Amino acid sequence: MLNTIIIDGMSFALPLLIMAIGGIYSEKSGITNLALEGLQGFGAFGGALFAVMAVSFWGMEGKSVYYLSLLLAMVVGMIYSMLHALLCIKFKADQVISGVVINILALALTTFLTKQINKVVFNNPSDKFVLDVSDRITIPYLSQIPIIGGFFSKIYPFEIIIIVIAFIAWYILYKTKYGLHLRACGENPNSADAAGIDVAKTRFIAVMFSGALSGLAGISFAYSISTNFSSALFVGYGYLSIAALIFGNWTIIPTLGACLLFGFAKSAGFQFIQLLKLPSSYSNLIMVLPYLLTLLLLVFFSKSNRAPRALGEIYDKGKR
Repeated sequence: MLNTIIIDGMSFALPLLIMAIGGIYSEKSGITNLALEGLQGFGAFGGALFAVMAVSFWGMEGKSVYYLSLLLAMVVGMIYSMLHALLCIKFKADQVISGVVINILALALTTFLTKQINKVVFNNPSDKFVLDVSDRITIPYLSQIPIIGGFFSKIYPFEIIIIVIAFIAWYILYKTKYGLHLRACGENPNSADAAGIDVAKTRFIAVMFSGALSGLAGISFAYSISTNFSSALFVGYGYLSIAALIFGNWTIIPTLGACLLFGFAKSAGFQFIQLLKLPSSYSNLIMVLPYLLTLLLLVFFSKSNRAPRALGEIYDKGKR
């Protein structure tokens, strides 16, 4: 039972983490990003559409479809995030309103396009793209270790990819010149501009990076939770990742802890329902656990958190 909790918890926590890291990049640069929900949904739509087209019409199969769909989800999420970047940076729109509108637009567009493509291309009146079941990896010997063996059992390939990307993202943010520039833009864009940093370009890249990571999270959820893409699948996960990064004080390692807490709460709840042999309708209550934890954590820890000083502020270079 413990192994199952760990396995299921990790498959939920790691996509949540990589999306939260995307949010950290955006908000560390000074751009409030409530659009993570829409970015993950649109990215997952692009990756899932490629997967079903590749299998049905191009004769592709196996691991190549899987990894290319992950890559396409990142590309589509990044392209869609440019809309948020343009609205907030180029046109100086309200960043909160922009994020909410992009979420609503993504939900409506992906639902409409999925239904129309299924009807016209596949002659199937469905609102889902059915994906192949993802392979899993079990590491010999390590998976047999008591208690922690679940961390090395039945691992989705995307989990390994996410861990690698998360480490690279940490290194870029804290150990490179670009990461220093990005953090400076979120703390004091006037000083950053005076030092020769292109604030608009730095922020634009950060938002695009958040779109790519959100797209990866979205397609990972699609492969792990239900092996299909549906716009209803992702409702709430974007906001949960935002709560995780706020609880993590806009830093990656504490955010990882928050995501693991949410993931294990969700998986342990499902195991608890099965252990008590309760009706399947009770499983819907389990979805409340991560959000309930979010409320409790924010109540007790939000007072000590400090957002980037210039977060949400519209920067006008002409007024410097």
